Amino acid sequence: MIEAYWNIGKRIVEEEQQGKERADYGKQLLKQLSAALTEEFGKGFSVQNLYYFRQFYVVFPEIFHTPCGILTWSHYRRLLSVTNEAARNWYIKEASEQMWSYATLNRNISTQYYERLLMSQQKEPVVAEMKALTKDFDTDKLEFIKNPVVAEFLGMSPTKAFVESELETAILDNLQKFLLELGKGFSFVERQKLVRTEKDKYFIDLVFYNFRLKCFVLVDLKVGKITHQDVGQMKMYVNMYDKMMRGDDDNPTLGIVLCSETDEDIAEFWLNDEKNIFMSKYMLMLPSKLELKQEIEQQKALFALQQGSKEESDKL
Repeated sequence: MIEAYWNIGKRIVEEEQQGKERADYGKQLLKQLSAALTEEFGKGFSVQNLYYFRQFYVVFPEIFHTPCGILTWSHYRRLLSVTNEAARNWYIKEASEQMWSYATLNRNISTQYYERLLMSQQKEPVVAEMKALTKDFDTDKLEFIKNPVVAEFLGMSPTKAFVESELETAILDNLQKFLLELGKGFSFVERQKLVRTEKDKYFIDLVFYNFRLKCFVLVDLKVGKITHQDVGQMKMYVNMYDKMMRGDDDNPTLGIVLCSETDEDIAEFWLNDEKNIFMSKYMLMLPSKLELKQEIEQQKALFALQQGSKEESDKL
């Protein structure tokens, strides 16, 4: 999506404006382009959006030569308001390396965090204050776990029958892309992690560590619709991992059941008030913008059911 927006902005500047930063007929050009694009592709091409796309290319002409893949379109839109190039580049670097959420970046820009750091002889108190005031933004589990996960890059046909081991292999073969799609702060730990008890041994499909949440994340892969047995199994895995593997400095383990279809009853009656187990849907083909929007709204509603609160969806 970000690449598409950047390329639209490039097209506007280089072809429609003949390389000029502004066209001779200004807003009229954007109105004409908005009408043509909306007629052909649907919503999402308002005059205001096209203005942002154009500014995106003007401000970031070399964007794909920089390691900023973790940033979202919301991050970039907020960065467009930073006119000081040195400050903007610093915010990009910090937001990428520190994996700031949009809320954290927005607050830091609004409170002139960069300028205050430059003016301060003792920078540690400024940094400590920022971290304390944005802690809630960057420890929200929903900031770090995407749902749905669009896994088109796995190259697996949705019409072909495949087993869970094939899905697991495809994920590991495309691990870097999968980690970026899964969410923020994930690093790979182990595949088919063996956990032994006195009575038996168990294998967990994939184990990750999230260095921002400071906890292990267990992923159980399912090629079909989630069941209550899947939830029960993951709850056992999480409890076992907490008791046998978790370090003293680690936060409680999280579990994600990655499935091809989530379920409303599971969310309401099995995951109700469960804070450390999530179900996340994967999609093997990139959906249309409307389909993706509908899917996100559905998953938000399911999360609200899981939290046992109808008001929870209004916060998302």
